[in-house]
Amino acid sequence: MYNKIIKLIIAVGIIAYAVYQFTEGEIGNGIALILLAGVFVFLYFKNEFILLAFLRLRKQDFVGAKKWLDRIKHPEGALVKKQQGYYNYLHGLMVMQGNMNEAEKYFKKAVSLGLSMKHDLAMAKLNLAGIAFSKRRKQEAQKLLTEAQQLDKHGMLTDQIKMMKQNMKRAVGPNQHFGAGGSLRSQKRRSR
Repeated sequence: MYNKIIKLIIAVGIIAYAVYQFTEGEIGNGIALILLAGVFVFLYFKNEFILLAFLRLRKQDFVGAKKWLDRIKHPEGALVKKQQGYYNYLHGLMVMQGNMNEAEKYFKKAVSLGLSMKHDLAMAKLNLAGIAFSKRRKQEAQKLLTEAQQLDKHGMLTDQIKMMKQNMKRAVGPNQHFGAGGSLRSQKRRSR
C-alpha cells in the first residue's frame, strides 16, 4: 500500500520525464507518459483498494470487500479525507448486521469526514437513523431521517425512507397506560 504522497511523487517524476521526452522530440512518448501520470493522480484521489471493495460490494461479496479494505493498513496516511470517509462508510456497511455499536461509530466518522456523493451521505444518515431508532433515540432518528431525505435529491432512497417512517409511526405509542384502566391490584381494591 503506497502512501498518498508517494503517488504524487511518482506522478511528478513521470511528468518530468514526459517533459524531457517532449524536448527530445518524442511527442508520442511524452503524451503516453502524461496519461500514465494521470493514472497516479487519479489514484491519489480515488484509492484503488476502495474502488475494488466497492466492486465487491456491488456483487454482495462482503468477505471480498473486507479483504480489499484490510489491505489499507494506515488510512490516515494512505487516503485523502474524503476517501477516509468512504473507508469508514464501507466498514459501517459491512459490520451493520453484526455489531450496530461499531457500525454507528464508523458511520458517524464517515459523516464527519465527508462523502463526495450526496446519496452516499444520505445512505449513511439513513443507517444512523435506523441505529438511533433501534436504540430508542427517536428524536435523533427523526432528525437524521429528515437530513437523509433532504440529501436524497434523485429519490434513490425514497422506499427505504418511507419504510423507516412507517416503522417509526408503528412504534409510536405510550409505554405505560394511563387513565382508568390501571393495574390489576388497583382494580381489585376498587371492587372491594
